[in-house]
Amino acid sequence: MKKNTLSLPKKNTLHQDVTSKLKVLLAEINQVKAEALMSVLTNGQYDIYHIAHSGVPLLRDVEQLNPDVIIIDIESPNRDMLENLNKISQFAPKPIVVFSEQQCANATINQMVKSGVSAYVVGEVNQTRVKSIIDVAIARFDLFQGLKQELADTKQQLSSQKNIDKAKRWLMETKQLSEIDAYHLIRKMAMDNSQKMDDVAKNILSVASIF
Repeated sequence: MKKNTLSLPKKNTLHQDVTSKLKVLLAEINQVKAEALMSVLTNGQYDIYHIAHSGVPLLRDVEQLNPDVIIIDIESPNRDMLENLNKISQFAPKPIVVFSEQQCANATINQMVKSGVSAYVVGEVNQTRVKSIIDVAIARFDLFQGLKQELADTKQQLSSQKNIDKAKRWLMETKQLSEIDAYHLIRKMAMDNSQKMDDVAKNILSVASIF
């Protein structure tokens, strides 16, 4: 078992060539519990970096290490932790597993899910299930990120089509073009200038706004 710490960058560098291992950032204040969790992940599949907090510097640690998965073991989720998880979800999304000794309110659970928590486990950690919990968390994260990207792509396509339609209407009204001719003109301008049709449409709409 290899134990690393973010305060020792030399140790981090030693494992950069081991591409088959998963980088695990373990946030656990209790050293005994941390050792117990790390002892489970001893088959060479994981490269564990232990930090003794889940507070404000957590985002900085995530950005520094760029882990494949984050494990947080705490007594009970608090506002500071939720704020940190929300920042991670926004700026450096990662699969997150939270082990909590106490059951929290439904509102807190919902907030954790919104903040990117892929797995939330209450009670004593069943060490025989830790690896499977990590695998499920990663799978859920990948699925969510895929759906999120699909949604973003769909929104972008709808926005682009809306711009193109507006530009077509302006060309039809000002240049007395048919819808097909207006579309072909936008496409030709895009090809001639190595631009996307959406970008050409935005330029046309910018000109239209002047008149």
